[in-house]
Amino acid sequence: MRPFISLYFRGSKYEDPIDGKKFRKFLPYGYAAQRPNVLSPSTLSLERHRLLWLYLTRETNFFQQEMKVLHVAPEQAFYERFKKQSLWKYITTDLYSPLADVKADLCNLPFADNTFDLILCNHVLEHIPDDQKAMSELFRVMKSGGTGIFQIPQDYNREVTFEDDSITDPDERTKIFGQYDHVRIYGMDYFDKLRKIGFQVNEVHYAKQFSDEEIEKYRIVKEEIIPVCKKP
Repeated sequence: MRPFISLYFRGSKYEDPIDGKKFRKFLPYGYAAQRPNVLSPSTLSLERHRLLWLYLTRETNFFQQEMKVLHVAPEQAFYERFKKQSLWKYITTDLYSPLADVKADLCNLPFADNTFDLILCNHVLEHIPDDQKAMSELFRVMKSGGTGIFQIPQDYNREVTFEDDSITDPDERTKIFGQYDHVRIYGMDYFDKLRKIGFQVNEVHYAKQFSDEEIEKYRIVKEEIIPVCKKP
């Protein structure tokens, strides 16, 4: 079905940088409200995936290094491409995903201390009630000098992260948190939460390097900040 949809939407106005394919438009996507023109018909990537791919391929040499990589809740847009990286020892983990090599709770990872050179854990922490414990586990299994990228949905106008366990109705939670299974809305204090765990955090405003025309072509969010975390 995906190749057919990809052919149907083929054009030249928009480009998915993950596979280089071009389309006349992308598909809508969303829970609380549909975002128009954001889902790539070919890779099923969203704005955050395309921004991260651009960052990884243009600003890092990760694909040219021998690395032990942990990918938490692996995204379909990346999974097959990361598996094919010949220099990577690539391990996926999740409690439920069929793509996971290791079924594990992020708050209790079955890996030794200082194991991974690179950890990708994107749009996961907003699902975890004890996100501080999850962050501590990510810190524990990362090698000294290692790197982590931990994207989350973030309200850039909110200084302090909001959560309220008393809201239990799924529809109400979807309206307030964006998805019924999100337990918080991260504010700008997210980066300090990571720093308190021990990470050195670089708040990378990468999308701002692109022109308005490129922002539109790739359908990325200009305000998005990529949290690039290092373990000293």
